[in-house]
Amino acid sequence: MLKNITLSADDRLIARAREEAEQRGTTLNAEFRLWLAAFVEQERAAQGYQQFMTRMDYVRPGRRFTREQLNAR
Repeated sequence: MLKNITLSADDRLIARAREEAEQRGTTLNAEFRLWLAAFVEQERAAQGYQQFMTRMDYVRPGRRFTREQLNAR
């Protein structure tokens, strides 16, 4: 189910955003939905990363590496 919301922004910014969306073959509404989904996913991804790092906290390299060793390919 889609829900309507009201946002406030500068008229010129909205006009430019609509033009950009039109050039991409889409609408400002569709672009906002994509942005909103990415915004929510960004937080979820950050939480997943933090959980992973917590689970991997026991891992220790056993020694310090030099910059050259870290950058070696």
